[in-house]
This record gives sequence, C-alpha cells and structure tokens, in this order.
Amino acid sequence: MPPIARRHSLALPLGRLTIGGGAPITVQSMTNTPTPDVEATVAQIQRLEAAGCDIVRVAVPDRASAEAVGRIKALIGIPLVADVHFDHRLAILAAQAGADGLRINPGNIGGRRKVAEVVRCAGDHGIAIRIGVNAGSLEKALLKAHGGATPEAMVASAMRHVELLRGMDFHRIKISIKASDVPRTVAAYRLLAQQTDLPLHLGVTEAGGLYPGIVKSALGIGMLLAEGIGDTLRVSLTRDPVEEVRVGFEILRALDIRHHGPEIISCPTCGRTRIDLFAIVEKVERALLTRALPIKIAIMGCVVNGPGEAREADIGIAGGDGTGILFRKGRVVRQFPEDRLVEVLMEEIARYETQPPDGGSGVTGGSDPEPPDGTHSNRP
Repeated sequence: MPPIARRHSLALPLGRLTIGGGAPITVQSMTNTPTPDVEATVAQIQRLEAAGCDIVRVAVPDRASAEAVGRIKALIGIPLVADVHFDHRLAILAAQAGADGLRINPGNIGGRRKVAEVVRCAGDHGIAIRIGVNAGSLEKALLKAHGGATPEAMVASAMRHVELLRGMDFHRIKISIKASDVPRTVAAYRLLAQQTDLPLHLGVTEAGGLYPGIVKSALGIGMLLAEGIGDTLRVSLTRDPVEEVRVGFEILRALDIRHHGPEIISCPTCGRTRIDLFAIVEKVERALLTRALPIKIAIMGCVVNGPGEAREADIGIAGGDGTGILFRKGRVVRQFPEDRLVEVLMEEIARYETQPPDGGSGVTGGSDPEPPDGTHSNRP
C-alpha cells in the first residue's frame, strides 16, 4: 500500500520538536495529577515518557499550578504545554516559568487586551500557542449565527482566533477543533484543513471510558489521518493517561504511519483453546506497556495451528494440554511446561532486545520516520 500523502502544513517548533512541516506525527497526553504536586506530576510524566509520549500537557487552573511549571519542566525530557482557561495571568505566569507552549481558548481567556498580553509574553519567550476550540464552549454569537455548534461554527471560531493572533503579529500557532462525536469532529477538521495550512492537533474530546473512547478516537483520528490530515494527536480516555499514549501509537501503527513499541497479535480464541489466553495477553500487555522495542509478538491459544497462523511474528508462544511452545517466525524452537508461558516469553523478549536475530535492530515493519532536512528531531 502506498504511504499516505499528508496535507501540507507549516512547521512549528515546540521545545526540541517540530510540529507539522512534514515532521513525524506526535502523540500527546495530559496529566491527571494536581499540577502543584510536582513529585506526583513528574512521576506520571516519566511513565508517559517511557511509553513513548512526545508532548505532555498539564492543567493550570491556579497560581500554584503555574508556578509549578518550571520545577516540572526541569525534571522531564519532553515538551511541556500549559493548559489555561479563563485567567490570562496564569498563561503569562506559565510562559515565564518555562512552558514550551500554551493551550488557550481566546474566547474565554478575556478581552482583546488580555489576549494581547498573553500573545506578547509568548512571543517574548519564543513559545507556541494552540488555539483549542471545543463544540461545548463556542461563542454565543456563532452559535446563534450557525444554529448551534456545527462544524461551520467551530471552524469560524478557530479562524477568528487565528486572525486575532496574526493581527498581533504572532504566528507560532496550531489549532485543535474538537467535538465529543465523530461525525462533527471529522467534518470540522476537513473544513478547517481547506482553510488554513497551520498545524492541526487531532482528537475527539470527552470521548469517554475505555471502549467508547478507543472506538471514537480510532474512528475520528484514524479517518482524518488516513486522509493526510493531522500533525499531532491525543486520545482522550477516562483512564490512566499512559493508556492514551498506547492507543495513539496503535492508531498510527494500524495506518502504517509510525511504529513504536511491541505489536502484540493474538487469536480471538475458539473451542480448541485450552489455556487462559485472556489473562496471559493482559499480563504481557501490562509488562510491555513502557517498552520501546519494535517487535511483533504472537500469543496464540492453540499449539497445533498457532505458530502457522502467526508466521509473520518475530517471536510467539502457544499452549495447551499442559505444554507450552516458543516459536520464531512460525517455527517451533522450544517446548516447556505450560505454566511458564509468560516467563519464557518475557525472557525471549529480553534476549531479543540485546541480541536481535542476524545482528539487526529487532525492528519489524516501519519505524519512526525521520523529519525532513532542517527540522527539529522528533525524538528526545
């Protein structure tokens, strides 16, 4: 399948990364710890970093949160974005404290004078601003003019704010334009992509718990990415934010856009299954959540057909009737007691990390694409 032709967007520096301009699509998340609790927030960000998170956002609802930004930034290795609503002074404090970017909704940050103060501070510190438009917080005049929070109303709000910032000679801008349902989100981004070449941050807001959140995000973000739209993304889940990162990379992997970490394939089980495959897969997934090794792993429930069905996997296990097997590329290389399935697999993964077959890197399939010449690297 030919690679997806991406929409052209302007390159935007964010810390040591580049957003847009052909740079790799980045995966973001947001902490759910109290931001003034620097120890807890940093610990969560370090877990996100280990899972491959490229950019992290923290909520800044008060002065203590804004003042914590600098201490957090000093202890992490990825760009830090401050999420500010309602009080423009907090955005200024966060920028002064060392945030790499601001996420604001100019519609609720205050009047033109207050927006100008934020923009001036961001310009002085050389940081980016994301204009974040949500269907649930559109300006009343636009809601009335468009008959509700339609895609057209959302785009009008975004472009109005873009022109406001550009009128202040500020150009380090990216945009997000989210609704809580897939059709409206996709329609809004399609329309927006036709009206601007600014970088776009993708997401379906308030997507929900694990299952609805994954489905909405995979459909909404995936449809747009498949059309070449989007430069950075966040999967919104009412879960541990590390799981947001994992789902984000799985969406990119499914479209063969960017590969990060292990890929686990497993059979859906059938009447031949004689092991607790659900528990085994869950245990392996948890163990590999923060491992960066790009390897394809198969976990199969049938020693008869499993290896053949998972022939493309680098390594895999299958079990049944008290026997476990380890296989590579569909060929059985070892038998052992069934109760050691996970143990043997994790040992083999550790061996693969240090000694990939044929002296290679252990990479299967595509890897993180390199940014074009002259752009910032998108890997810390």
